[in-house]
Amino acid sequence: MLDVCLLGTAGMMPLPYRWLTSLMTRYNGSSLLIDCGEGTQIAIKEKGWSAKPIDIICFTHYHADHISGLPGLLLTMGNAERSEPVTMIGPKGLEQVVRALRTIAPELPFEIRYLELNQPVEHLEAQGYHITAFKVNHNITCYGYTIEIPRAGQFQVERAIQLGIPKNCWGRLQKGETLTLDGKDYTPDMVMGPPRKGIKLTYCTDTRPAPAITENAQNADLLIIEGMYAEKEKEAKAKQYKHMTFYEAAKIAKDADVADMWLTHFSPSLVRAEDYMDKVRSIYSNAKLGKDGKTVELDFK
Repeated sequence: MLDVCLLGTAGMMPLPYRWLTSLMTRYNGSSLLIDCGEGTQIAIKEKGWSAKPIDIICFTHYHADHISGLPGLLLTMGNAERSEPVTMIGPKGLEQVVRALRTIAPELPFEIRYLELNQPVEHLEAQGYHITAFKVNHNITCYGYTIEIPRAGQFQVERAIQLGIPKNCWGRLQKGETLTLDGKDYTPDMVMGPPRKGIKLTYCTDTRPAPAITENAQNADLLIIEGMYAEKEKEAKAKQYKHMTFYEAAKIAKDADVADMWLTHFSPSLVRAEDYMDKVRSIYSNAKLGKDGKTVELDFK
């Protein structure tokens, strides 16, 4: 099970009812954060979750509304007596940007490990998460992220009995271990069925529509995607500043055949967003407006 919480949904500047951009997930005792806009740690506290278990922080890009909350968050994690390393992932320049922000948070009781992205698509493994970072189309280097929790195939009991494998070894094979009994090797593939469908979440903001988004969101359980503008007269502005409209996001969700879509990263000028949703749902029927604190549990099928 993957817990997903949209902590902040505002773009450019916070509003009284919208914190700046951030997403948090929890899986198997480990938390992951994507972006850390101003107010992120307050949103975590309002949700009732804890910042201490955050093992991974991914950054889409280095505009202030996506990273300005980092120093305060790190200090809070340090004050919670966290000692384990934190892995940070982001475009080239990550370490330089974070070190500059840490001028006001210089003393931390944990190590920060940096993974800088250089390729159009990169795959990483951490804390049980399979992370795919893919470059999108903004006015500076920007990445979207797909977070997957893989699921192994079913254990084939009859096959294990046929091979004469003692029952007290079955669990180790299920965990992926290779065993040697009486001079014979037993590998997980001998008793495990084909991998089953896991959990897939795709998150991307600050971009024009791009093939990479559709490709990497394909068949996702949930797509959380930028809907900066909804008004017809803002289409030219979306193109100029390389953002997306509600309708462009809906088209991506439809083309990627995702199970669910939440819109996020709303312009400060956007009011009465629900008024535009009928048109959005005519393109992709399962479209929903994101809001601060919106949460879902994604389960294995």
